[in-house]
Amino acid sequence: MAKSEIVFNVMACQETGGYVARWDDKPGRGGITTQGETLSELEDMIADAVAGYFDTPNRPQKVKLHFVEDPILAL
Repeated sequence: MAKSEIVFNVMACQETGGYVARWDDKPGRGGITTQGETLSELEDMIADAVAGYFDTPNRPQKVKLHFVEDPILAL
């Protein structure tokens, strides 16, 4: 049965200045961790990772991003 949505926790990466996103599956089943230099790249990486982790009938309909800390835009 497909999950209707999953939630990734997103954190700033202190080493690269980019972002790291993590979603944990049920205990013992692993999960997904990915990263991107920008929010746009992170979205692409998450989409690719979700497509690789779930087979089509079990792929979630929505992916939410939960920012552990609010991002700050440099203007």
